[in-house]
Amino acid sequence: MKPIAENPINIPRYPLEFQQIITAKNQNFVGREFVFAAINKFLNQSDRGYFTIIGDPGIGKSAILAHYVSQNPGIVYYNVEITGKNRFEEFLTTICTQLIEIAQNQGIKISVEPVLSISASLDGTVAEGQSRNNLSANFSDSTTEDSGFLSLLLQQISGRLHPKQRLIITIDGCDRIDINNQPRGSNIFYLPRYLPEKVYFVLSRRPYLKEKSGLLIETPAQSLDLSNYPEQNRADIQEYIKNYLNESSHSVDASAATLLLTETLRERERQRRTRRVGSLSEQKNPGDVSLNMTQGFDDETNFMYVKEILTAINEDIYPQNLQLYYQNHLEKMNLATSKQQPMALQVLNILVQEQPISIEAIAETLDADEYEIKVILDKWREFLHLESIAAEIYYSVYHASFRDWLRQHIEPKFLEPKF
Repeated sequence: MKPIAENPINIPRYPLEFQQIITAKNQNFVGREFVFAAINKFLNQSDRGYFTIIGDPGIGKSAILAHYVSQNPGIVYYNVEITGKNRFEEFLTTICTQLIEIAQNQGIKISVEPVLSISASLDGTVAEGQSRNNLSANFSDSTTEDSGFLSLLLQQISGRLHPKQRLIITIDGCDRIDINNQPRGSNIFYLPRYLPEKVYFVLSRRPYLKEKSGLLIETPAQSLDLSNYPEQNRADIQEYIKNYLNESSHSVDASAATLLLTETLRERERQRRTRRVGSLSEQKNPGDVSLNMTQGFDDETNFMYVKEILTAINEDIYPQNLQLYYQNHLEKMNLATSKQQPMALQVLNILVQEQPISIEAIAETLDADEYEIKVILDKWREFLHLESIAAEIYYSVYHASFRDWLRQHIEPKFLEPKF
């Protein structure tokens, strides 16, 4: 990956917890060049703006941002996934702390005083009369009230950037942001509505409803949905598997690999593929394990799934981390539709048994109102795939493995569809 700036900004060291997650997400990283190319194209064509990476759970969004910042010194990084980092107060305090150090390195005088606070509006515009050379703020209050102080810092830093410099702030996991303590209609994390020149935010998040993006902005913006690049995703998965198996530290037993792949892929092969792939366990000579395994995953695009299956390849149990990951999914789905139970559970039962399916078909099966069904599906948007068939939207669970896990864990009394 070519660095995005010849003269990167001198930024402070990331907090230890951020450094650790960047290091962890960078392990065995491969490919994703099409994403980095799209980001760089946006930076070159827009003088400021928001770039959003959208993708299913486990498709590799966090790893993409971690690798991006590791390869491009001078980028501010924030991760919402870490416990306690999903509230706007923590975000603004952490980011403003880093930006203040950047500003001070540029020679901007900033004093943090306990009494004087900045007057700024929620849209990020700076109040008239505010000093352009000296910033003062009640760090515990005005910094975390809204985007006013953040916007002022961005303006100050922008004005001191060299022609080829950019200020880039990455935020990983925007779908996990807690918006309950923010005023209705405010931007997630109070992100600025307007941005000064050469200032960019690069975000990652799961699929969402456009009307519930949580961002009202008047600045250049672009998104990249990873699901629109299946060939590139599959190619990167193949490279990841080959690299993983070629590392001397990974001892993979051929028979164990054969058994686990057969067990985990058998149901998906039967239901989702028109081209039947022969069971690896039926082969008299498994041959090259790397070749067999990449063939077994030849239609796979989810890094989380592949990583955990490979990690547990010599174990006789389904990967524990994957089970916990799916359990978190289910808990979030149940919480989102707590007011729609038991209807939501009945809808989920249909989703895990038939794919894909339309709202009309679900409503007819349950003898329910289509609007009620849509409300439930909208609340589960980040865990669903939407496909247009004959001008109608069809819904399915985002990954076959998660679907199969759900079938084993939802309430037994709802396992039989109601006709």
